[in-house]
Amino acid sequence: MLLEHLTLAAAERDEKALTRRRRTAYSACAPQQAVSDACGGEMHSLLTFCSNDYLGLANHPALIAAMAEGARQFGAGSGASHLVSGHSLAHHRLEGELAAWFAPNIPHAAALYFSTGYMANMAVLTALGSADATLFCEALNHASLIDGARLARAEVRRYAHRNMAELEGLLVASTSPLKLIVTDSVFSMDGDFAPLAELLALAERHDAWIILDDAHGFGVLGEQGHGVLEHLALTSPRFIYIGTLGKAAGVAGAFVAAHETIIDHLVNTARQYIYTTASPPAVAHALSASLALIAGDEGRQRRAQLDKLIHTLRSGLAGLTRAAGWRLGESSTAIQPVIVGDNVAALALSAALEADGIRVGAIRPPTVPVGTARLRITLSASHTVADVERLLASLASVVPRKEAS
Repeated sequence: MLLEHLTLAAAERDEKALTRRRRTAYSACAPQQAVSDACGGEMHSLLTFCSNDYLGLANHPALIAAMAEGARQFGAGSGASHLVSGHSLAHHRLEGELAAWFAPNIPHAAALYFSTGYMANMAVLTALGSADATLFCEALNHASLIDGARLARAEVRRYAHRNMAELEGLLVASTSPLKLIVTDSVFSMDGDFAPLAELLALAERHDAWIILDDAHGFGVLGEQGHGVLEHLALTSPRFIYIGTLGKAAGVAGAFVAAHETIIDHLVNTARQYIYTTASPPAVAHALSASLALIAGDEGRQRRAQLDKLIHTLRSGLAGLTRAAGWRLGESSTAIQPVIVGDNVAALALSAALEADGIRVGAIRPPTVPVGTARLRITLSASHTVADVERLLASLASVVPRKEAS
């Protein structure tokens, strides 16, 4: 019965063009990458615009060397959870460095390192989302925030995307003693920003706290790459900041930066932290090297290159999307969505690009709302202007033209 049920579900996914298949990478994360074809067979070298390696650090020689150095010093694995014996000097140093980064924006900041961003989001929401709390959740939050809210014991109230009037109405009506506003900073499928200054004003007015997932801002935004709080010059103890270390930082893991009392609470109550083996210390050692790159001159140069590529791409996409009857998302970030609408059309466009040697993922429901299937084009500082121009030329050769009225 189980296999019949799952076979039927797979057939229904196929009919709706919602089936997902993994591709195998045969080379390092880089603009030009060798991957298996869509059926998992023959290998192809493709110009890739679908990773989240925004600063191009995933294959950086300094991080590769730091990973090897960390393995020589600390071994291949941690051997236990952080609270048993797995918390190494490498983890300790990394958390101290991250706490120092966020001290200007979060008074009395401390930091806690997690193995993945999904775990960090789940941990924060389930540890803080007690029966005394209400979670006020943005409609377009990442799946990990949604799942964390589902598992929390708190009441959950949802507000429409960037709708501050609706959120304020919910806050005014709430009698909860603990109010937690939950939002992405940069929305992963649209690339637009949460209105954080307005959110902070609401939090201060209604004695709420802000759980902020800056997965797509950390490393990219701010003069030193410290993320959206530095970028917007916002300072408050009300921020509970979650940053991802497997995107712009180029390695793996995530962290929470918040008031030291909150971090202590997570260490003692967050099941996703307590009951899992600590990540390899070598990963934390490599991340310390990544932080140095991000905050230094090279990091600034890479962010400047990324900004240049974003401008080049958006300038070229504006006319192309109008000609095809599609919509270009309102994004100033490395995430540039071309919203096609139909699932089959989005898959066909992705396949046409791949036939021309370019890989861009087609994103479909449930990741995005029904009727908004899209190409999610993501840029890396390792791309060149010539790479972007090649993508634009390929798109121009395959996009359908609207019939003249």
